[in-house]
Amino acid sequence: MAKGVVSEKMKLVVALITLQFCFAGFHIVSRVALNIGVSKVVYPVYRNLLALLLIGPFAYFLEKKERPPLTISLLVQFFLLALIGITANQGFYLLGLYYATPTFASAMQNSVPAITFIMACALRLEHIDLVRKHGVAKVLGTLVSIGGATVITLYRGFPMFHKGLNLHEDEETVSKNSQNLTLGWLYLMGHCLSWAGWMVLQAPVLKKYPAKLTLTSFTCFFGLVQFLVIALFVETDLNNWIIVSWEELFTILYAGIIASGLVVYLQTWCIYKGGPVFVAVFQPLQTLLVAAMAFLVLGDQLYSGSVLGAVFIMLGLYLVLWGKNQERKQTLEETSQQDPESLTKHLLEEH
Repeated sequence: MAKGVVSEKMKLVVALITLQFCFAGFHIVSRVALNIGVSKVVYPVYRNLLALLLIGPFAYFLEKKERPPLTISLLVQFFLLALIGITANQGFYLLGLYYATPTFASAMQNSVPAITFIMACALRLEHIDLVRKHGVAKVLGTLVSIGGATVITLYRGFPMFHKGLNLHEDEETVSKNSQNLTLGWLYLMGHCLSWAGWMVLQAPVLKKYPAKLTLTSFTCFFGLVQFLVIALFVETDLNNWIIVSWEELFTILYAGIIASGLVVYLQTWCIYKGGPVFVAVFQPLQTLLVAAMAFLVLGDQLYSGSVLGAVFIMLGLYLVLWGKNQERKQTLEETSQQDPESLTKHLLEEH
């Protein structure tokens, strides 16, 4: 019995590490795609087309009995979720990555739980309780995460690895990169806000339409349509739609099959087995992997300001997660005192 439990835990940990490697690889692959000239509009079109072709059949066959009837209201909500969670999210991400580095982008993404908490409070889906420890932890974690994002933007710091540039060239590079990082920060903040908004708005939609794979398929479909509409105005050169090298093909296949296909399955399985909090705890590992990959593969420089900001964001992430976990435990304790049977039911559903 004990061996079985250890084995299940080991499977979950291995799956979570694999998931973070897949995410980290996507940051690097997307940067490579931009470096070799893949269009910022063509890339997400192909990515979402592949994701739709992958997820769609599974959604159709596996969720036949779970799918509620479609209504105009639901389709409008799916369209808006795609606008926020696909079009704005992926569009801002690619623009941010174009001006910043993969490590910078990955570090910024760690602030999404804190932004989600702020949005949920604004919409009264979350309650701030400063009397209890978990309430203070969530608010403090949010402030620390925002502070970390600010440090990354305003404080560059010194290079962690010297490349032997002369002083004049280094000053020019720093000046140019500082301007780029400011633009990158703005776009990546738009990406994080879109991602957080998608998660907050998706929750009530899932209550009305619990078929997750079907919802994902509709979101990919509407996101694909929206990017195609944008392409009609932005990407009129047909040559940009032609895949001319193995590098371009690899980046597009990775984005569609790994980042949108395998990742969806792995994340769903990990959340089912370990819960959302346990899965989120592994997220900062992605930033470390991206930093190592970016240095080895792309030759990116790592600056002390980015490291310091990333540490603050990770600390804020863990404070928010700890607060959420303590709040859940307290809710369960209060429920058990009022109705022991409902607690048993909740625990059975959770496992």
